[in-house]
Amino acid sequence: MKLLLKEIRACQACAAHLPHGVRPVVQAGRTARLLIVGQAPGRIVHETGIPWNDASGERLRQWLQMTPEVFYDARQVAIVPTGFCFPGTGRSGDLPPRPECAPLWHRRLLDAMPGVRLTLLIGAHAQKYYLRENGKASLTDNVRHFEDVLPRYFPLPHPSPRNRLWLARNPWFEQDVLPALRREVGRALASGDA
Repeated sequence: MKLLLKEIRACQACAAHLPHGVRPVVQAGRTARLLIVGQAPGRIVHETGIPWNDASGERLRQWLQMTPEVFYDARQVAIVPTGFCFPGTGRSGDLPPRPECAPLWHRRLLDAMPGVRLTLLIGAHAQKYYLRENGKASLTDNVRHFEDVLPRYFPLPHPSPRNRLWLARNPWFEQDVLPALRREVGRALASGDA
């Protein structure tokens, strides 16, 4: 795993397309039981090199009812974005993750983490990549019908503060989905030794 992470962190595949430079952000450990797949690092994460080290991460940890100590323990939790580097900013927020990244690295990382029991798919980009055959027409439908892809996957909206409107329009998410999410994450983390 150490050699693979070193190789990922030295990757230059998208360098020509990254206006803020290359800085792959990933957390993985051979014994991880929970995998979090998001979009791509934002500006703050790019600057610090710490995944989900922003307001979105705070909300995600609230959803999971997870301490930073557990969240950042690579022996338990792997954090593998769809694109490992900050793609830059567009008119309506961050640009989409670079398309080269997931096909280049995800399979190798998954193969190196045989203990993963549950994968959280956060946002439309992660869901499109992983739910190609089982996905619904929209992110909302994927999240509403999360049980259809359990026990392997659990689709979630992005926890960004910009998603306040989506959360307000979909109160069922907090009422029905979050309790199930916490239950499934608890099961995944309890299955095996760290």
